[in-house]
Amino acid sequence: MSAGTASPNATGPEEERIHPGGRIVVGVDGSASSRSGLRRGARIAERLGCTLVGVTVWDYPQSWPGYVMDWSPEADAQAIARDTAEDVFGAEVPDWYSTVIRTGSAARQLIAESEGAEMLIVGSRGLGGFTGLLLGSVSRACAEHADCPVLVIHDTEGAGRH
Repeated sequence: MSAGTASPNATGPEEERIHPGGRIVVGVDGSASSRSGLRRGARIAERLGCTLVGVTVWDYPQSWPGYVMDWSPEADAQAIARDTAEDVFGAEVPDWYSTVIRTGSAARQLIAESEGAEMLIVGSRGLGGFTGLLLGSVSRACAEHADCPVLVIHDTEGAGRH
């Protein structure tokens, strides 16, 4: 039976019966704060019996000429998602964790993924932007517009806290 299909004895989708705590979404961009966010999300998901979804979003850079054929931002996004999951979970990724790769605006895609989620976790600063800003534009937009509570994670790896 696929997730979202109810059995005759169930009161809701199979996924909800297996993980009654719901779904936690984490923005994964390869930055230190997103790795910290995925670690925090894993601890919360384990304790609450939730599924955990790592969302990596890619788009073509505005200044990309389009004729460079040996580089793929989508392949980079897939590598970031894979490498971050391996960094956080090791070789054995838990069955309650999944990855989603989307294209478009990171803020828009994360806000869309927040629909029906218990929590959205984002890093305070991604890999782009201006150093020194307290909140990045993606985390700010998510905090303002997400359909669920948003936890903004600062990079705690450099401070030795995990």
